[in-house]
Amino acid sequence: MKYQNIVYQFKISLQEISPPVWRRIQVPSRYSFWDLHVAIQDSMGWLDYHLHAFRIKKPHKSRVSHIGIPDDEFDDIQELPGWTEYIADYFQVPGKTAEYEYDFGDGWIHDILFEGMLLKEKNVKYPLCLAGERACPPEDCGGVWGYAELLEILNDPSHEEHESMKLWLSGLYVNYDPEHFDCRSVRFDAPGRRWNRAFQQG
Repeated sequence: MKYQNIVYQFKISLQEISPPVWRRIQVPSRYSFWDLHVAIQDSMGWLDYHLHAFRIKKPHKSRVSHIGIPDDEFDDIQELPGWTEYIADYFQVPGKTAEYEYDFGDGWIHDILFEGMLLKEKNVKYPLCLAGERACPPEDCGGVWGYAELLEILNDPSHEEHESMKLWLSGLYVNYDPEHFDCRSVRFDAPGRRWNRAFQQG
């Protein structure tokens, strides 16, 4: 396969969140969109509980491709399986953008910016998270507006829901701090192992 010694660098930013929540990652050029999905989930801090989709135009094509997990409930849109589509076929020129949506209920939309291709460094394990800011919102918090309300509650110890929200968060995260992110704490799962957990029976 071409580009064996190349990594792709992306900046991933959540839409409609201020101050911004973002990550900069490098992934092997051989990655499929399923592999990229796993890297985004792990670097952002999502728990991969919900469906996802990439929306991107292939070079020299006018139609937007939808790439994710095909689902009969949404058969009005042709959803290409992420594990059969490869990032090198779509991201070819720095500056190329795409959208990545996670959890169609809460509707977390991420901007994906392709920043360029680089040579792999010796003794570096990829994927790699280089930088980022702020923790991603908690799962199932109600999207952008629910997240804003949650932050208000957490910042007001006198709020009647303050303790209950802290208790709820403690069941999902250890010491959740919306302002904290440390790229050194990111641990990437193997995409194949994640696929097996998601789709293999028994």
